[in-house]
Amino acid sequence: MKLAILSRAPRSYSTSRLRNAGSDRGHEVKVLNTLRFAIDLSGDEPDLMYRGRQLSHYDAVLPRIGASITFFGMAVVRQMEQMDIYTPNTSVGIANSRDKLRAIQILSRHSIGMPATMFVRDRADVLAAIEQVGGAPVVIKLLEGTQGIGVILAPDTKVAEAVIETLQSTRQNVLIQRFVSESRGRDIRALVVGDQVVGAMRRVATGDEFRSNVHRGGSVEPVELDDEYQRVAVQAAQIMGLRVAGVDMLEGNEGPSVMEVNSSPGLEGIEAATGLDIAGAIIDYIANQVDFPELDVRQRLTVSTGYGVAEILVREGSDMVGKAIERTGLRDRDITVLTLTRGARVIPNPRASRELESDDRLLCFGKLESMRDLVPERRRRKARPAVGPLPENAHPNPMGETESP
Repeated sequence: MKLAILSRAPRSYSTSRLRNAGSDRGHEVKVLNTLRFAIDLSGDEPDLMYRGRQLSHYDAVLPRIGASITFFGMAVVRQMEQMDIYTPNTSVGIANSRDKLRAIQILSRHSIGMPATMFVRDRADVLAAIEQVGGAPVVIKLLEGTQGIGVILAPDTKVAEAVIETLQSTRQNVLIQRFVSESRGRDIRALVVGDQVVGAMRRVATGDEFRSNVHRGGSVEPVELDDEYQRVAVQAAQIMGLRVAGVDMLEGNEGPSVMEVNSSPGLEGIEAATGLDIAGAIIDYIANQVDFPELDVRQRLTVSTGYGVAEILVREGSDMVGKAIERTGLRDRDITVLTLTRGARVIPNPRASRELESDDRLLCFGKLESMRDLVPERRRRKARPAVGPLPENAHPNPMGETESP
């Protein structure tokens, strides 16, 4: 396998370990400076120039893109995807994880435990947002902060208001997040490769510091994760679109609470804490997957006029309940079942003989017109009681619910 590592720091611990792990396994590994690429869109096929010359053939690429060059780095990875170069972390996955708000929005739909979070821009909405996440103390986060930079613990509402106002005055976007007091100064970093956690450590802050990042002076210790923590870590990484990721979780009273999913996790701390060859596990995974490049399904399927992908809900009382997939008549309607989701369990390529249950969700490919009457109605949002004072333009209706524009 010929592997490219995109990195501007060839001598850093993580990049060096990955390069050496690949070379030790007989692979050809090159570290390429992300900023020295030129994206060539002038020919008949997508191409890349590197240091003024056409990029030679590569089987796979492992992006390690810093936050300061996210936009250009994603463009380079996206171009490699169009050239059918395998990457465990796609450009979409990197974009999803790099923006904290975007990541939380995506994860919030998938029953992933997270600290209660609010995002507001108007100063008049700050008090209500603080109350909505549980009241002070609250954590205030810059959307694009890294290594604990831009994370502030506000002990009371007045301090929180002042900090948020100051940051917003400098055109910074901030999140307001519930402070998980039972996990103060501690968190879990799980290193996910493919569909498993290959190593995990607990990070512990020093003194009164509540941020446990190693870059903030925190210490590390190995930890064995139970099945629930492992499931959440893997699921969070895969929802983001990442196959190599560091998933940071708080140890809350109600179980794991995901803080962040990192697309370029450092390896020094976790290898030192666990004594495991994490770099080798990453290289082995890429080598095993290199023949299966990530496909943009929507992009590929647009050429199939009238066909597409849709999710079908097996409703309670439906004539599909209790029937094997092969007896539902889906194939006769030119519909193929790709995956079956039952609760938190996803069953890929389910057997035709598998019996369906109420509330099963079927991800299907087929004729869109045939699936139209099987697609579930859009979910209706459940109204929640208002927290804090009502907006000036809102008024309670006769049923006791709050109405606003």
